[in-house]
Amino acid sequence: MNAARDSLILHHYDGSPFSEKVRLMLGYKRLAWRSVKVPVIMPKPDVTALTGGYRKTPIVQVGADVYCDTALIAQLLEARAPRPSLFPPSQPLAPLLAQWADSTLFWTVIPYAMQPAGIADIFKGAPPEVLKAFSADRAPFTAGMKRQTAADATVNLAAYLGSLEAQLADGRPFLLGLEASIADFAVAHGVWYLRRAGALAEIVARHAQLGAWLDRLLAIGHGPSEPMTSQQALAVAKAAPSHAPTAVQPGLGFAAGQVVSVTPTDYGMDPVTGTLVGLNADEVVVARDDERAGRVHVHFPRRGFEIQQETT
Repeated sequence: MNAARDSLILHHYDGSPFSEKVRLMLGYKRLAWRSVKVPVIMPKPDVTALTGGYRKTPIVQVGADVYCDTALIAQLLEARAPRPSLFPPSQPLAPLLAQWADSTLFWTVIPYAMQPAGIADIFKGAPPEVLKAFSADRAPFTAGMKRQTAADATVNLAAYLGSLEAQLADGRPFLLGLEASIADFAVAHGVWYLRRAGALAEIVARHAQLGAWLDRLLAIGHGPSEPMTSQQALAVAKAAPSHAPTAVQPGLGFAAGQVVSVTPTDYGMDPVTGTLVGLNADEVVVARDDERAGRVHVHFPRRGFEIQQETT
């Protein structure tokens, strides 16, 4: 294995909840990684060079392969370091709980935490123009989504956190038993974000078992990392001599070599167009060319994304 070429490169920013999920999973797996800090808002030209338009944070790059969405990134890390597992056989429902946490729980946390009292701490020290730019950036990002009101989110979040507290009431160290799983890391990033919301974090503080559980996960840390610039990451992609093996499985409605677009179905619905080079029940991979990044394979999970054939 070529250490530089096969390094895990995480493109992220400090305050990103989903980035924290990946950082903790890297720590749990004891994997070394390179850290590329990306802009919080658009434009993100170096990210776009790698993904072709997908703008959600984080992404993980390995050479000229780019992995989008934390559900797929978890699978990548599992393949790199099978132990300790994010998917222990004793916890078959862990991926389903993770899916709930990454969608329903997350989109209950956000309208609650982004109330004025929470924003004051989350963006503490930032000038007013930064907050204005952030709001303007996120408005089209979530256009078309039906968002909960702060009042509804407060009621629903109290119920969700109460259920998680009850799940931990028997003294178990992790949500589904004695081992941590993908469910723990998916729930953790939302609760971590709540803790950053100043006075609003009281909704977490009232749950002692949940707070202790989060402390255990955060104590795992992020593992060893080294800084890297986005220009260096682009150079790694362009110099990569090959890509991860892929194949298009027959019978799934598409053929290798077709030009397709892949688009998230929830928010940030920016399509990525490329040549289909990989497809199975779990993953879709498109190849695209960029002047600075070279030939890049962009990987997406099947769940939560729509594939469409492009007409020429």
